[in-house]
Amino acid sequence: MGKPDTRRLDRAIRETTRKLDAVRDREMWPLDSRERRAVLGALATGSYRVVRGNSPARAERKLDTAWQSAETRLIAEVAALQAERRRVVSEAATAKAAKKSSGWW
Repeated sequence: MGKPDTRRLDRAIRETTRKLDAVRDREMWPLDSRERRAVLGALATGSYRVVRGNSPARAERKLDTAWQSAETRLIAEVAALQAERRRVVSEAATAKAAKKSSGWW
């Protein structure tokens, strides 16, 4: 019984962590379509209000909310992937211990 194969999960964790860092830097590429629409809509609304001479406070709050929801989604994805990796490793360890204890030697 060798080590558990966690390469796929490790790669997904690295990719999702990279996306999370990009969202924290306010990059658009890791956003899904719903989040991208919310960010662009808030930017358009805020710029329109600034051009009209009004306060963009509501648009700024909407923009912050959109970025926070994207960050929350990615944090949850990383946590789920890490939990899955822990489960795979613990199952492999349990199987290895059962195999060792089953022999008479």
